[in-house]
Amino acid sequence: MRSHLLNDTNAERYRRTVTEGVERVAARIAATDRPFTGITADALAPRIESIDLDRPLGDTTAVLDELEEVYLRDAVYFHHPRYLAHLNCPVVIPAVLGEAVLSAVNSSLDTWDQSAGGTLIERKLVDWTTARIGLGPAADGVFTSGGSQSNLQALLLAREEAKTDSLEKLRIFASEVSHFSVKKSAQLLGLGQDAVITIPVDHDKRMRTVALARELERCAQDGLVPMAVVATAGTTDFGSIDPLPEIAELCEQYGTWMHVDAAYGCGLLASVKYRDRIDGIEHADSVTVDYHKSFFQPVSSSAVLVKDAATLRHATYHAEYLNPRRMVQERIPNQVDKSLQTTRRFDALKLWMTLRTMGADGIGQLFDEVCDLAVRGWELLAADPRYDVVVEPSLSTLVFRYIPAAVTDPAEIDRANLYARKALFASGDAVVAGTKVSGRHYLKFTLLNPETTVDDMAAVLDLIAGHAEQYLGESVVRAS
Repeated sequence: MRSHLLNDTNAERYRRTVTEGVERVAARIAATDRPFTGITADALAPRIESIDLDRPLGDTTAVLDELEEVYLRDAVYFHHPRYLAHLNCPVVIPAVLGEAVLSAVNSSLDTWDQSAGGTLIERKLVDWTTARIGLGPAADGVFTSGGSQSNLQALLLAREEAKTDSLEKLRIFASEVSHFSVKKSAQLLGLGQDAVITIPVDHDKRMRTVALARELERCAQDGLVPMAVVATAGTTDFGSIDPLPEIAELCEQYGTWMHVDAAYGCGLLASVKYRDRIDGIEHADSVTVDYHKSFFQPVSSSAVLVKDAATLRHATYHAEYLNPRRMVQERIPNQVDKSLQTTRRFDALKLWMTLRTMGADGIGQLFDEVCDLAVRGWELLAADPRYDVVVEPSLSTLVFRYIPAAVTDPAEIDRANLYARKALFASGDAVVAGTKVSGRHYLKFTLLNPETTVDDMAAVLDLIAGHAEQYLGESVVRAS
């Protein structure tokens, strides 16, 4: 069994094995003609259930053959231009190379003696990002597993910085279209979901600052403590960006921690054309960024950044076997002192490889392309009488609803849109997302692939209309 260990004597086997795997994946990607095969869980589950994990196949070629059947053939491929569903991006090749390197070396970024240069590379990328945001010379941060963890850590810091001994008095303010992780974080932090005060949004799905000011004042009058305001720079459903400068002014007025959830909108930090859309982010006390959304990185690659490095002490615990206090005096750079995680992958390497190969402008140009594409998609939808489109895009998301000319019952229109989405997914021809707006079912294009074209979107809209009309025709037959 030692022949399977990656070490100096098996370096050649490692090279051959990984090359074989890469060739399989490359061949599959090259041959992919639609984003999904349409297989159902009921169809695939028995094949996986039948595999006896206690009877190994013995060699990786056989394992790769099996993997073709149980995963690669039926995977959802985000690189396909008609994958238009969630915040999943096609990945850039330098980042995939970085993934291969970090997996083989297997550094753990918790302590210096497990990562060495990896620690310094992560710190350099944190500094690069905080400089792009404009957080100032005292800024710092750490890589995380994703936006939910970043939001949780940011709100943990805000809770610990709040001037009260009573958790029951703490309140968090977030828009009605903010990420679900805000309420989840409140629950995990012992505050309860009721501690989150929901602020209404305007027509463009941006937080209404007049309403925020009113709720902050009410909070103060009631003897409660405004712990944090979560401003979103790129909501999941609409890509909308809250008015950051105005929110910053209110946070300063009420002494409230300002957190910006820029998990989606962080791509604007590298944008060549649209950086000004997140002006005001520099006033934040903390910021969430997801490089694995708009920097075209493989999952996972995220970070939480803070204006004041000292606030990260709230995540610091010392263990004699890992990061004893003496290491601080010895200036040994242990990233575990800043993180909610202990063992942690060297995910920063993927971004490092990308920046050193493509540069920030290269990433920004790709993100600008999908933002431009969203504008053209909005124009397409706005001109199509079959569809109602909710809001002009701020980033690269379009929310819309098929409106059949002969149907007036909103519930029946809901069912037609739901059916169309499911039927489209089952066909494998395209993948779109869904959400609710004012209680009604809508569909969603999340555009993160620069290879997607207006023609792709037009073709998918025709497919949706066809599936919806099929449902409506069948419903008429059923009713008769």
